[in-house]
Amino acid sequence: MTGIGFKVASVCVFVGMSSLLKASEGIPVGQLVFFRSFFAIFPVLVYLAFTHQLQGVFHTKERLSHVWRGLVGVCSMGFTFYALTKLPLPEAIALNYASPLFVVVFSAILLHETVRVYRWSAVVIGLVGVVVILWPRLSIFSSGQLGIDEALGAGAALAGAGMSAIAMLLVRRLVQTERTPTIVIYFSLTSSIIGLLTLPFGWVMPTPMQAFMLIAAGFAGGIAQIFLTQCYRYAEMSTIAPFEYTSMLLGLAIGYLIFGEVPTLQMIIGSTIVIGAGIFIIYREHQLAVAERNRRALALRD
Repeated sequence: MTGIGFKVASVCVFVGMSSLLKASEGIPVGQLVFFRSFFAIFPVLVYLAFTHQLQGVFHTKERLSHVWRGLVGVCSMGFTFYALTKLPLPEAIALNYASPLFVVVFSAILLHETVRVYRWSAVVIGLVGVVVILWPRLSIFSSGQLGIDEALGAGAALAGAGMSAIAMLLVRRLVQTERTPTIVIYFSLTSSIIGLLTLPFGWVMPTPMQAFMLIAAGFAGGIAQIFLTQCYRYAEMSTIAPFEYTSMLLGLAIGYLIFGEVPTLQMIIGSTIVIGAGIFIIYREHQLAVAERNRRALALRD
């Protein structure tokens, strides 16, 4: 229950972060990336100092791997933030749920992992859900600039989910040799630097309210990352992963109450399909992990 509590808390704070970024209209994506990444470092450093994990946090033999993870993560962040500026909040969140589907696909293609018919079936069904969500956006390129912006936002959300899946695979490799605080700190530093490099491409001077929301979003991102790290200490990933989908309920509520966004029937149906496929993939991977542990236990007995 403690692990689930931390997971739900991280989801709530991440949705709050996304809402703050969406509310700060008119800020370029690169500037959003910088504020989200740079100000996230401070709560993370405070947490590491409080838990006596700060010593040696910058020590690594995998600097190049951290850079690659940072580049991919920033691309994912940039696409996702662009989608937030162009789409209703629930729709941007729903399209991000395609990430576990891409993880399965990329694991098979890039890592040559064995993926059997159950998970492939879930991927296909999940992608059908993605098409249902995207369908209204696929036919509105002729409906003016607003339609084009929304279509581009939908494409960006899907690209962000794909890049997020690649980032997950890179992190999966990094955790074999690197401490979690080291991975978090290097990602925040790398993404801050990359975000800062976009300064010549059109940053704007934020208003005091925009500056407050950007800084708050950065701190929220760091706090959510701490909650996410903590949840894995108290429960297995297969137990807490389905609670990621509580973000849809929060997204619907915030989108309606704050941004006046009414969800469409296609978005609700498509989201339900994608969520169902994602939960099945999580369940199937949990079954495979249990089977592998049992096999190893029997081998040790023999």
